[in-house]
Amino acid sequence: MLTDTILEDPRWEPLGLEPLAETASRAALAHLELNADGFEIAILACDDARIATLNGDFRDKPQPTNVLSWPSEERSPEELPQGDPDMPEELGDIAIAYETCVREATDAGKALGDHVTHLVVHATLHLLGYDHIRDEDATVMEALETEILGNLGIADPYLQD
Repeated sequence: MLTDTILEDPRWEPLGLEPLAETASRAALAHLELNADGFEIAILACDDARIATLNGDFRDKPQPTNVLSWPSEERSPEELPQGDPDMPEELGDIAIAYETCVREATDAGKALGDHVTHLVVHATLHLLGYDHIRDEDATVMEALETEILGNLGIADPYLQD
């Protein structure tokens, strides 16, 4: 398994977050031609209170957010790790907050599973060194996300209705 998901909030269980996260992360790596068997990702499925604490501790923003990611090391999209199936490389950790994800999906009129898949793909790309601080980088990252999600049968999350 690529992902090790810890369900800290049981409200995630009906969504099937564990297989969803596995599929989303594998799709992101496969799109970049990386063998998912050579990597590991830890995912914390929590609530808004827990992610607000994490956001405060690590980003000095003590409020809830949808997803956070912590790469195990600084990476660049120009030099992606190759991983080793015999000794999988830790890519990092992801935390995702239930209430914020439900609210965002509802507000956008999207299925929760589709929204969460997008966030896991997004966070996986962050673990690989992609970011969206500069407009040019955001354009690259959004295009990758759209392609990956399209391959999973999920509509472009950046299209405005």
